[in-house]
Amino acid sequence: MSQSTDLSASSLPLRKVIPWLELAILGASLILPAFADDFWTLFLTRVFILGLLALSFDLVWGYAGILSFGQALFFGMAGYCTALIATKLDITSVLVLLPAAGLVGLIVSLILAFIVILGRRVPTTVFVALGTLTGSYVVERLARGWSYVGGQNGIPSLPRLTLGSHEIAEGVWFYYMALGMLVGVYVVLKFLTRSQLGLVLAGIRQHETRITFFGYRVQHVKGIIFALAGIIAGLAGGMYAFHEGYVGPGQLSPVLSTQVVLYVLFGGVGTLIGAVVGAGVIEYLSFMLSEQYQRLWPIFLGLLLLVIIMFRPTGLIGFLVSSRERIGSFGRPGDAAPAHEADKNPP
Repeated sequence: MSQSTDLSASSLPLRKVIPWLELAILGASLILPAFADDFWTLFLTRVFILGLLALSFDLVWGYAGILSFGQALFFGMAGYCTALIATKLDITSVLVLLPAAGLVGLIVSLILAFIVILGRRVPTTVFVALGTLTGSYVVERLARGWSYVGGQNGIPSLPRLTLGSHEIAEGVWFYYMALGMLVGVYVVLKFLTRSQLGLVLAGIRQHETRITFFGYRVQHVKGIIFALAGIIAGLAGGMYAFHEGYVGPGQLSPVLSTQVVLYVLFGGVGTLIGAVVGAGVIEYLSFMLSEQYQRLWPIFLGLLLLVIIMFRPTGLIGFLVSSRERIGSFGRPGDAAPAHEADKNPP
């Protein structure tokens, strides 16, 4: 009886929730500035940028199984470098500074990848986590003590980004730029994670030794994904610096890296949209709780995060999305794993 029930369940069409959720969030984001006041426009711009940073972590951890606590390193280094270009060289063009931010993220992530991922021995998860955490901590301490980059005070009063002769001021213009960047990166990652590369990443996450046996250079694939995540974090860092008008050591700190981990765990690992949702919900709750409980709000927020992660390891998205949809389907429709098998083996 149970076998026939399972077979009938596997033959049922898979209801797609994530595409509808993506469309709903995109539609609401497109029209929101017409109805919201300036504060919420600025708040959501910040959420979009932090959502971009959260996507970079979801890519390395949710898809490649790389536990990185160094996303703030790429984020902050890109912010510092673009701030120095703007203040020392008087270059404010968004067409120069954002590519430069992505390039800085790429270079720093490649350097770190050669140290913690691409060594002679296959690194453990703990080694990568501690290596990226140490890198973030060392660079943060260096920034705090280096007067050329402002030391403890950072680099304040950054000029506005420009596009030709037009200034991109904080508000609607910056809002749609950040939203466009987030959507563009999201679409690219969506395509990659549902392509043949995504299938390889799923295999690495589930059984790395078997994928190595099939002839894939697993560490090289991880290095590529790590570098791609560095580019995304760098883009986020460059935008964040000019949106806030300031870059400081806190944008390099392990605290920010840990915060990004919480975004993804709270929203839902390995879903992409969960990273964006998690960033938005945690930032909103942080703001609302800090208004009501100025001293106790971190405790309340921490307890809420703990409850969600303990009783719903798949995050907020797990309340709406099945494990089958989270894992995704590859190849021909008839080749996809049955729904009941996917639910037994979530990533």
